Amino acid sequence: MSNLPGAPTYRSEAKSAAAMGNSTPESARAHGLEFLTNLAREVSAGTVDLPCFPDIVLRIRTELSNPKTTLERMVTLVGAEPRLAARILQTANSAAFNQSGKPVSDLRTAITRLGHQLVQSATMAYALRQMKSEQFLRPIAGRLTELWKDSIAVAATCQMLAQRTRVSPDEAFLTGLLHGIGRLYVMVRAAAKSTQVGDYASFMELVTGWQASVGKAVLANWGFSTEICDAVGDQDEVERDRRRKQEADLTDILIAGVLLGNSLKAPAPRAIAVQGVAAYAALALSAEDCSAILSRAENHLTSLQETLGC
Repeated sequence: MSNLPGAPTYRSEAKSAAAMGNSTPESARAHGLEFLTNLAREVSAGTVDLPCFPDIVLRIRTELSNPKTTLERMVTLVGAEPRLAARILQTANSAAFNQSGKPVSDLRTAITRLGHQLVQSATMAYALRQMKSEQFLRPIAGRLTELWKDSIAVAATCQMLAQRTRVSPDEAFLTGLLHGIGRLYVMVRAAAKSTQVGDYASFMELVTGWQASVGKAVLANWGFSTEICDAVGDQDEVERDRRRKQEADLTDILIAGVLLGNSLKAPAPRAIAVQGVAAYAALALSAEDCSAILSRAENHLTSLQETLGC
């Protein structure tokens, strides 16, 4: 599939409840590959169809990408969706994002405190909560929750890694939160189409090889920056060629963040092998540095999950 989609379109429609089917492993794999191939072709052509995805998310994204957007416009846009406004206020007042401890009660101050990247992060958390309430997604609601928890863990490690670079920690946080958008897209589309994929675990293993490129195309369609799209597309490139890179960039941060985020699933103490990972070298990370970052991230995760959990 191409790196960037063509002219973007967006559709949202609810379908019937998902069914994994009783097909043989061979036929299920064939169906799964056909489904993924068609999906990749679709998003490459610029068509993103994520059923029941709240339109407010894309409207906010569009406004934030417009250099002429004013704070007043953002307050009006967010305020028109009371549940999202409540989520933004909750996020701005949370222990995770309110370092001063001073509470805010108005939307204008909350949006100013968070900034564009964290407003988008809070909006994505709101979107996933809304999606999970849809009847056709209830069979995979638990899997969506696990995916979001993984995304929060990766976001936390990315935010801390960015502090070692010139990359904005808030941008790194948002990128980590979005890194699994390809997997989310595939899961929701499979459920919406009642795709016959046989064993779900086997299907998701198959998805692993596709989710980064699908995620990149979806984010490009939605108007996210080239840096974020490229990072999501290259998140699995642990041996990434950096010969032309002078310093660590957002892609290095996400690659390292995904690896470290996955390490958080293992009990402490965790042994981190840094050899052979170009992103670790670019960030000048030793095994001890990685362990320290994981410890800090773990301490931060509870408040993050309370704030952004779905």
